[in-house]
Amino acid sequence: ENYTITTQKCWDFFVDLMRNVSASELCEWKVISRPYSDLQDCLEFSADRLNYSYPNALAEQYILQSHHRYFHNCTLEHPVYLDPPEDVLLAMIIAPICLIPFLVTLVIWRSKDSKAQA
Repeated sequence: ENYTITTQKCWDFFVDLMRNVSASELCEWKVISRPYSDLQDCLEFSADRLNYSYPNALAEQYILQSHHRYFHNCTLEHPVYLDPPEDVLLAMIIAPICLIPFLVTLVIWRSKDSKAQA
């Protein structure tokens, strides 16, 4: 019950901070990072102080509520980079591995060749 009361105070503080953020700034990380981090810190500190685990269901509920209420219209400005296809990834892994024995052989061959000339 104490944790529920404390987390509600964290939420109320967050809502109060978000009143200072205009609608056009809701998706700008530089603007909302401080209130968002304060909410997370408050929820985590409260859980720690009352010997609750973190993250927990109530804290997650407030985080999800913040996203639903304030950030649901935010879209990614930058493209999301995905992993390459498996065949490309496999080639990128195998090529350097196959190149190493060739280079070692080349170095040994050249070092033997330079000894023979000396």
